[in-house]
Amino acid sequence: MSGTLYGVGLGPGDPELLTLRAHRLISTARVVAYPTLEGGSSFARSIAERFLPPGVQEIVIDIPMTVDRAPAQRAYDCAAETIAQMLSDGHNVVVLCEGDPFFYGSFMYLFARLSERFSVEVVPGVTSLTACAARAAMPLAARNERVTILPGPLPEEELRRRIAGAESLAIMKVGRHLGKIRAVFEDLGLTDQAVYVERATLPEERVLPLAEAPESAPYFSMVLVTKGADPWL
Repeated sequence: MSGTLYGVGLGPGDPELLTLRAHRLISTARVVAYPTLEGGSSFARSIAERFLPPGVQEIVIDIPMTVDRAPAQRAYDCAAETIAQMLSDGHNVVVLCEGDPFFYGSFMYLFARLSERFSVEVVPGVTSLTACAARAAMPLAARNERVTILPGPLPEEELRRRIAGAESLAIMKVGRHLGKIRAVFEDLGLTDQAVYVERATLPEERVLPLAEAPESAPYFSMVLVTKGADPWL
């Protein structure tokens, strides 16, 4: 019989935010897989490190960071072949996923390649969105409010249009786009309502008003805004 592929959400960074199911699967795993960026260390592995059992076999998925998507797609093709062989041999494989596997998660690329051939189970994790809201002490929506989630790399005019029309919103993948995002918020008069969160739940976490945010931001940062159209107080 073939093994099962588990996409296990690890949460935003604090190992104590793993679910009980994630902890059980990781601590009993025989084979784990996880992504790295261009040969660097793996953030996903660092979250789960203390729970990995001795002797666990590790599959490293090295993802090139390029604008061209083709190199990354080839990396997922190669990883899927390696994982497929392990599954065919009857081994379960636990894929370590930052945040939640299906919320901007890289696991979806493995899922697309393997789910038609093998049994796959997805274990949800605490998302960066909910973690940032919690750390900023900022309820995102009340009653019938809508939450809009935008990626920072969007063109400036599209960001402006979507932010202007949103009730409550989160901008993810801020990184090198912080200057553009900050300018849009200033132009729309929303700077004072915006909160910047960097590396939520980690020791180096920072939570600041957007006006006090640094000039440059890491990839793991987010901007949150609630316009208060439906007050929850």
